[in-house]
Amino acid sequence: MEPSFVQKIYQKHKNCTRCPSTVLVPKFFTDLLGILFPNFASSPVLDFMEFQKRTQMINMEMAQMLSKNSGSELSDPMELSEAFFKNLPVVYDNLQLDIDAMFAGDPAAKTREEVIRSYPGFYAIAAYRIANSLSKLGVSNIPRMITEHAHGKTGIDIHPNANIGDYFCIDHGTGVVIGETTDIGQHVKIYQGVTLGALSVNKEDAKVKRHPTIEDNAVIYAGATILGGNTVIGKNSIVGGNVWLTKSIPPNSKVYYKAQMHTDNGREKPDVIIFK
Repeated sequence: MEPSFVQKIYQKHKNCTRCPSTVLVPKFFTDLLGILFPNFASSPVLDFMEFQKRTQMINMEMAQMLSKNSGSELSDPMELSEAFFKNLPVVYDNLQLDIDAMFAGDPAAKTREEVIRSYPGFYAIAAYRIANSLSKLGVSNIPRMITEHAHGKTGIDIHPNANIGDYFCIDHGTGVVIGETTDIGQHVKIYQGVTLGALSVNKEDAKVKRHPTIEDNAVIYAGATILGGNTVIGKNSIVGGNVWLTKSIPPNSKVYYKAQMHTDNGREKPDVIIFK
């Protein structure tokens, strides 16, 4: 390589002494998930002393990760780590409710263990709950890196600053996008290909609510797109597959996409409703 180019990229390394590592952050998330759910551990830890040692190691991983985070200079890494782990039981309990929602909401799920082991929706929601807890402590960079790690593995993109209630179910999941200022209530279920996005991508709108509000007990079917910070999906509503919404709907609504089928000779067939 050209010496000038080598010097240029060397300076990048020198300036990155407080960069959160794109290797360390996913490892921390994976290790933490293995502590919380033995299904994700390489093997269950049967000796209690060894288990305590593992929990101490994950605590040190967190402190090391935070010490390398460019957004945490004003906070002590150990204090941030302790605050995160103090709230971890709440995160764990929230995830148990999400598991219940996914198990109850999918007839194909035979056990809760199956949901934990094999459902991409659970993996993505677990990444979100952990990242959201860190984000609420004022940690930057790392929460987004955790959710983007899950995005890469599952195809589910949840911003860590989204506000998501209990009993959240993502079924199948690939292609789901949940934007930064989205508000989601309790007992909400969404399917693959759903976008909860913004009407505007202007940089000056970064600090305003740009994404929709989904109230309790709503169901949003595959391929639906709901956009805008003023858009509210009322409680107990059903949004059908492939529906495009930029306006609010009241509680207990049912919104369907209606299509027409055509024969090869161009004559119309009767209208078909995509789902019931």
